[in-house]
Amino acid sequence: MNGDERLLRGRVYGHGHDDPNPGPLPHRAYAALVGGPLDGLLLDITGWRPEEVDDGVALSTELSRWPGGRALYDPRPGESRMPGPGMVCRFQPAKPGRRVPRLTPPSPCRR
Repeated sequence: MNGDERLLRGRVYGHGHDDPNPGPLPHRAYAALVGGPLDGLLLDITGWRPEEVDDGVALSTELSRWPGGRALYDPRPGESRMPGPGMVCRFQPAKPGRRVPRLTPPSPCRR
């Protein structure tokens, strides 16, 4: 694991590297990003409807192959979701050729 990978582990997507509390909050729901350029980050999905989770996400990132790019993630197939706060599901990189889902901007830090 290199320095960039260690920096991302356990952080919430959209929180800055200098955020004093970049980790998850106990009253929020998260999807773990598994694989791809954002591997190890958590995505805040608090308030998302099940169909929104099923659609997957396109996340803005400078860590993709091209500057200003996107990382596409889908929910892991066959995996159940847990209700309530905490990590409720996992997203994996989308398969090649998949339609581009809505672009999800980084969530502002809500406390």
